[in-house]
Amino acid sequence: MPSDLKIAPSILSADFSRLGAEVEAVDNAGCDYIHIDVMDGHFVPNLTFGPPVIQCIRPCTKKIFDVHLMIDPAQPHLQSYADAGADIITVHVEADAHLDRSLQMIREMGKKAGVSLNPSTPETAIKNVIDKVDLILVMSVNPGFGGQSFIESQLEKIRRIRAMIGDHSIDLEVDGGVNTKTIKAVANAGANVVVAGSAVFKGDDYVKTIGDLRAAAGT
Repeated sequence: MPSDLKIAPSILSADFSRLGAEVEAVDNAGCDYIHIDVMDGHFVPNLTFGPPVIQCIRPCTKKIFDVHLMIDPAQPHLQSYADAGADIITVHVEADAHLDRSLQMIREMGKKAGVSLNPSTPETAIKNVIDKVDLILVMSVNPGFGGQSFIESQLEKIRRIRAMIGDHSIDLEVDGGVNTKTIKAVANAGANVVVAGSAVFKGDDYVKTIGDLRAAAGT
């Protein structure tokens, strides 16, 4: 289990009417990253944030903006998200016919490059770009909505990807259904970044909810 487990609250579960205040609140509560789920209503069945919203909340925190692009195509929009304040830009292997190029572009913009896999996508899909990524994001639910249940079969995939990473300096992130009941298994499988949406934003005391996640993970 990684000893430096990072908690990345997903603002998809925040109160949109006070988004800036919500970002400040989870920052003050001790989160590590701010996870921003960008959905286009095409690659996934929902619509969320675009670059203008990200730009508006960027001054609310100095924490890392972990921007997860669930959009197809992503490549034409990469510069807009970089300019809006993203620190990590993650694209989906299933939505990018030119994945290698996209990852190179993200790095050339001075950002960290991430690649994400849907539950049904095998880890072999990213074998040829492992040297071009800073983060691998395993979806442990089918993307498009918050509040879904963790898909247990993804634990073995997480273990296999951790083995693939080896000595590379790559974060292994898991998104979907992570809560106090599932976080220990996710961390034990090899994840060092966990995305938590409803598990963090479900109550009013974010210090407690983030602390409960860390305690449940054993870190």
